Amino acid sequence: MPGLAATAAGVLPSCTALGALGGAQVGLGLVAIALGAAAVWAVWAYNRFVRWRNLMREGWSGIDVQLQRRSNLVPNLVETVRGYSAHEQRVLEEVTSLRAQAAQAQSLRERRSAENALTDALKRLLVLVEAYPDLKASTEFARLHQSLVEIEDQLQMARRYYNGTVREFNILVESFPSNLVAGAFRFAPGEFFEIATTSERQAPHVEVRP
Repeated sequence: MPGLAATAAGVLPSCTALGALGGAQVGLGLVAIALGAAAVWAVWAYNRFVRWRNLMREGWSGIDVQLQRRSNLVPNLVETVRGYSAHEQRVLEEVTSLRAQAAQAQSLRERRSAENALTDALKRLLVLVEAYPDLKASTEFARLHQSLVEIEDQLQMARRYYNGTVREFNILVESFPSNLVAGAFRFAPGEFFEIATTSERQAPHVEVRP
């Protein structure tokens, strides 16, 4: 029986070694599964960033189209007003100058500032029209003004769509754990675009006295 005991003693360490090896393999397998799942999630998250970035660019393209339509309309509007009020050069030149500045803007922030300045100048131009009944009654002016209103309505629709895509994109950029992918691939937050229209009116200032 001494030989049997020796054999059993030799088998036990072997079983222990096999058990340890099996445990290590299971551990490695779990690590591999975790890494694979992380890689799949990273690819999925990256594709979401790409999708929303493309939607954001599509939204900006819609804004740009409407801003360009408005820019193309401005010279005809200025010339129509000039035909009835040639001595109102200051306002007319201001509109023309701001239109040129908007066309030359490089960044979104510059474009937003320039386009809003142009909107303010167009508001002043339309206020000026009120002093010229013949101009206000002109068929050509009425047509151009209606076109301006329609363009700005389309512009506001495009702006809302664009800002919606920016909001969703920024949530991805700033939220955990998708912000890890944003940092790794340098996805930066998008900029919102706000612009007034010539038909908007400022709320009257009411002074409350005690």
